[in-house]
Amino acid sequence: MDLSIAAILAQDGITSGAIYALLALALVLVFSVTRVIFIPQGEFVAYGALTLAAIQAGHAPQTTWLLLAMGVLTFIYECVTVMRSPDLRATAVRRIAILAGKYVLFPAAVHLLVQQYSSQSLPMAAQVALTLLIVIPLGPMLYRLAYQPLAEASTLVLLIVSVGVHFALVGLGLVMFGAEGSRTTPFSDARFEVGTLTVSGQSLWVVAVSGALIAALYFYFERTLQGKALRATAVNRLGARLVGIGTTQAGRLSFTLAAAMGALCGVLIAPLTTVYYESGFLVGLKGFVGAIVGGLASYPVAALGALLVGLLESYSSFWASAFKEVIVFTLIIPVLLWRSLTSKHVEEEE
Repeated sequence: MDLSIAAILAQDGITSGAIYALLALALVLVFSVTRVIFIPQGEFVAYGALTLAAIQAGHAPQTTWLLLAMGVLTFIYECVTVMRSPDLRATAVRRIAILAGKYVLFPAAVHLLVQQYSSQSLPMAAQVALTLLIVIPLGPMLYRLAYQPLAEASTLVLLIVSVGVHFALVGLGLVMFGAEGSRTTPFSDARFEVGTLTVSGQSLWVVAVSGALIAALYFYFERTLQGKALRATAVNRLGARLVGIGTTQAGRLSFTLAAAMGALCGVLIAPLTTVYYESGFLVGLKGFVGAIVGGLASYPVAALGALLVGLLESYSSFWASAFKEVIVFTLIIPVLLWRSLTSKHVEEEE
């Protein structure tokens, strides 16, 4: 291996690592706030990529029907909760009207908007905006239907639920998108020569958007009231509840941010690789390796771990391409062993 090949592999590793870093941050965020190991994170990557591909192909993506169905189910669930609560019966009509607007009218409006404009030639920015508008609301709806009723359950129960949700979303992905893979139009066809290295415009887009989003998340957690509330919930869920922070709202917000980061990752990687309905799981699993390096607690260490995963995957593909996945996932073993030997073991509270 000479320096030019090493530079090319480093470019690929940094590009992949930027995607894995976003997914690792999303996984750490969801776990620290809700104690959910969010295995379906990768499905939002696949849904984002394939929804954008359908829009660019001039088809109305089937994810709008999923959005409608989940919206109706969430609305029914919320209505039953409102009617069962004696303290809210006086304002039940008003609350139900708000819920109808949020979970029925909004998905219906998105569905009609996509049906109207998906067959037209839209600018890239409009296509990405439509994709995010479809996929992101699935996050809080998924939390309300699958995780919020079990918010006080053990981590093991929440993990089992995540596995079930993952299989359900993979099956729905096959129904909605079919077994054929898709690739989208790149954001930029530009090529930049840096010595002997050729840097693609799409790779720069991936790194720049990922870096900007990580910086925005840092500003959000450090400077905004909602971000500080999320951090407080992550540090001490009971203490946050005692000082008036809504832990349910925090969980919903964390799933919304995770869905947004997953969908955006799908939009970014779709021009670089062919995405299939089940491709998100492997991508999300590599983000999970980065999150494990950070102990599912530290955002900076998780981001650096994800970058290490990207570089390790890239160089492994050169030296032993048949075993690159094995090499990447083997990284979990020494990390878990080291953490097991250096951390204190505390029994989970009942």
